[in-house]
Amino acid sequence: MAVNPFGLTVVSSISDYRRRVVANPERRLVDLARLIPGLVLDIRYATTRNLLGRPVYSQARALLRQPVAEALSRVQATLTRLGLGLCVYDAYRPYSVTVDFFAQVRDEDYAAPPWRGSRHNRGCSVDVGLVEQATGLPLPLPTDFDELTPAAHSRYGNLPPHVLFNRSILLAAMKRQGFVNYPGEWWHFDHQRWPDFDLLDLPFEQLVSE
Repeated sequence: MAVNPFGLTVVSSISDYRRRVVANPERRLVDLARLIPGLVLDIRYATTRNLLGRPVYSQARALLRQPVAEALSRVQATLTRLGLGLCVYDAYRPYSVTVDFFAQVRDEDYAAPPWRGSRHNRGCSVDVGLVEQATGLPLPLPTDFDELTPAAHSRYGNLPPHVLFNRSILLAAMKRQGFVNYPGEWWHFDHQRWPDFDLLDLPFEQLVSE
């Protein structure tokens, strides 16, 4: 498998990906909507409601590696007992999209550089919010998804008590299942097993059966 100009090994062949899955089924990208009952999807990068103002995904899907998806399923089960649920904004992201993002944003605090790649590219990061289970309506949280302001920081305190409480529920539920929050974005979580998985650059169209 070739190394890209940044010295990274990126899986960009669907046949190579499938061979790796056969060798280790944990590498499979799992469709979260099929796995997790009651999950709400709001995949912003399949719309114009994102940092770039244009769709960068051809399909509004959320995929994660098998153990990461199972961990997120356990988060959902915990939240269900509270009458809440998860809303997923983004999960697996092809490496080429990360390159596109950085070309526009050019700030490592908010976009992974192409010489490092993103944990989203590994199928091990997920961006989530909270919803009321009964209605599917979003719970108030500090900011909108991808709103890059000080209030997006996970320790930002100048917020109404109910918003702080909602954020604490999300952070605690995710942490219990092995997810580590990125402190600059209350919505972004990396699973602790991310180093076990390769960078991927597979478009959603090639992952139709996953």
